[in-house]
Amino acid sequence: MPEPRRYPRIRVSGGPYERGRLYGDAARDRVHRGRAGYEAAFARAAGWSWEQAVEAAAPLEAAIAAVFPAYVEEMRGIADGAQLAFADVLTMNARTEVMWAATARQAASMRAAHARECSSFALLPGRTADRHTMVGQNWDWLVHSFETVVVLEVEQDDAPNYVTVVEAGLLAKTSMNSSGLAIATNALVTSADRGAPGLPYHVVLRALADCHTLTDAVNVVQRHWRSSSANYLLAHQDGTAINLETAPGDHSQVYPLLPVGGGLVHTNHFLAPLREVTDVSLYAMADSLVRLQRVQAAIAETGRPATVDSLREALSDHADHPYSVCCHPDVRAAPDERSATVMSVIMDLDERTIWLSDGNPCRHPHRPLTFDGLLDKPSPLLAR
Repeated sequence: MPEPRRYPRIRVSGGPYERGRLYGDAARDRVHRGRAGYEAAFARAAGWSWEQAVEAAAPLEAAIAAVFPAYVEEMRGIADGAQLAFADVLTMNARTEVMWAATARQAASMRAAHARECSSFALLPGRTADRHTMVGQNWDWLVHSFETVVVLEVEQDDAPNYVTVVEAGLLAKTSMNSSGLAIATNALVTSADRGAPGLPYHVVLRALADCHTLTDAVNVVQRHWRSSSANYLLAHQDGTAINLETAPGDHSQVYPLLPVGGGLVHTNHFLAPLREVTDVSLYAMADSLVRLQRVQAAIAETGRPATVDSLREALSDHADHPYSVCCHPDVRAAPDERSATVMSVIMDLDERTIWLSDGNPCRHPHRPLTFDGLLDKPSPLLAR
């Protein structure tokens, strides 16, 4: 039998550039695979060369540097460590914005050229068997990503330490930090997604990993101009959670949702009524509807207190296969257009444990990851 897949763990420390350099060096092969995968994806979805993608991403550097210059330094470090150009790493971190900038210039039919995405949840203490706060998601994406994911463990002096399960070369994805904050996420797309300058999706995810509180996180999302639509599902160890659906723009395009019955679930379409823009998520990700039904029934609406085992089962659901919560490649699609559940994560915020499935959870059982005190760093904002 083949060896079970194990995504590599990388721990970094130091200043922003040094952390990035260590990360890029340790993940070099995976960063290069990610760049190659996105070069192929941009060409397939919109007929763009890598050079065109780099040109589209370039204006976003100034938007990032104006608000979060340290993240530009992190990307410079990643590029140097991985032996790539800074422009390559910037383009990878702006891959959502580049994709929509490209498809906005094509015929309307090109908007269907989008891989399947994510199913996420948060459960408050009253809904879990051990009365812990739990957050998790399946991340569904192009199959080249099986060769790019890493578990990045970050120690920093001036913000919470954090762990993020992420494509190598990107700043952050699904994360938990030492202040007890967890971030899950879902792609969304509206009629306003055209790759205009602003903070890229994955830069916002990185900024959220630096937050101590939910209020900090809400302010990160609403106080800066965002380049693309996205959903941010946020929860804190203190037993609170909030979901922020967003379209490109400022605070006027943030749509908050609160837990119902102690739970939140989300897939890849807007649940709140929108202002001034149209949700086109279902045109690109029609499977979102069935996945939402299934995660609601298995996680949010069941009367049983949740356990890691019950959440594993919910995230392994195969209704509407292959477009299911546990997503499998559609054999009718071209090989480089196929998607799958690339990783599945369950985060216990009280224990600071991440349960990780290194691929489809039906085939790769979730394994517990602990972090030797990395996530025990006390928050300066703890009530005394």
